[in-house]
Amino acid sequence: MKLTLYQLNLPLAYEFTIARGSITTQPSMVVKLEHEGLSGYGEVTENAFYGHTFDSMTASLKKIVPRLEDYVAQSPMELWPKMHSLIDGDMFALSALDIAAHDLRGRQKGIPTWQDWDLEWKNVPHSSYTIGIDTIGNMVAKLHELPDWSIYKIKLGTVHDIEIVTELRKHTDAIFRVDANCGWTVEEAIRNSKILADLNIEFIEQPLPITAAREDKSRLAVESALPIIADEDCQTVPDVGRCAGLFHGVNVKICKCGGLTPAIGMLRNARQLSMKTMVGCMVESSIGISGAAQLLPLLDYADLDGAVLLKDEPARGATVIDGRVTLSELPGCGGELLTEKLDSYLIRAKEVLC
Repeated sequence: MKLTLYQLNLPLAYEFTIARGSITTQPSMVVKLEHEGLSGYGEVTENAFYGHTFDSMTASLKKIVPRLEDYVAQSPMELWPKMHSLIDGDMFALSALDIAAHDLRGRQKGIPTWQDWDLEWKNVPHSSYTIGIDTIGNMVAKLHELPDWSIYKIKLGTVHDIEIVTELRKHTDAIFRVDANCGWTVEEAIRNSKILADLNIEFIEQPLPITAAREDKSRLAVESALPIIADEDCQTVPDVGRCAGLFHGVNVKICKCGGLTPAIGMLRNARQLSMKTMVGCMVESSIGISGAAQLLPLLDYADLDGAVLLKDEPARGATVIDGRVTLSELPGCGGELLTEKLDSYLIRAKEVLC
């Protein structure tokens, strides 16, 4: 069993802005697991907000190298607790490894990963397309550049939030979702929810900071005119239970929870608690999106446009066109690096651990 790490720099089609800042490129780590001529791929983005760099994640993954051979005889689900303990809780690094392990297992069995989990591919939701914070004119222009999506997620967290949504609504009858990225107070969230409900918004994602008082989150869940979906408040498995009664649904991010294995458990737990289920993504290549797409049968909502936001990429896999997700024909998760394009995106020489 061999582990290869690639540090990539992914260029965005446009500058992407949320309440916490702007990016024009996205550094990413791709993990490649190889065994007996087959390869499985996983991906995780570097993230300054959560403190994860290529070097820090590489250091974490080095700790599991002596146990890589365990993946030959055991499934990723069986091994996840052991790898979690060895990697000292570095969820970002663990997520890329877990995606790669599920991908490799699917390729070894010759079936897609969702089928390996005994899921049924039916009634899967469409993905939203994200419009980042910009001038109102530029946000309208971005909508018109991709006019055929059935769902748009609008990033908010400015003094012009209601004005932004009001103007965008004039240009389409598509479903709108809004994401304030922790940018509102409870009073703002309650007030905005009533206005946004009249603008036919489906839900509000994470309007309050993680540090907001429990009483404020509880109050918002009761008084909001729209469903409230947790994102930053729901990062790991125990968070699902903590969100019950404070949120109407959860957005599971694979990089934050540690991979596909815990994501499945979180989504099933949320369903048991009568909460809506969603999987989101970072700005990432088709490798990461292909892994997340395996979870679609467990979802009410999907936000898998990460690769669509890129100008180009050295990978292929699942595609998202006008919101419809089409899986790769390859087994496993179905994402893979394109070696003929890799050099243009590689930040440093690949690092091989075996």
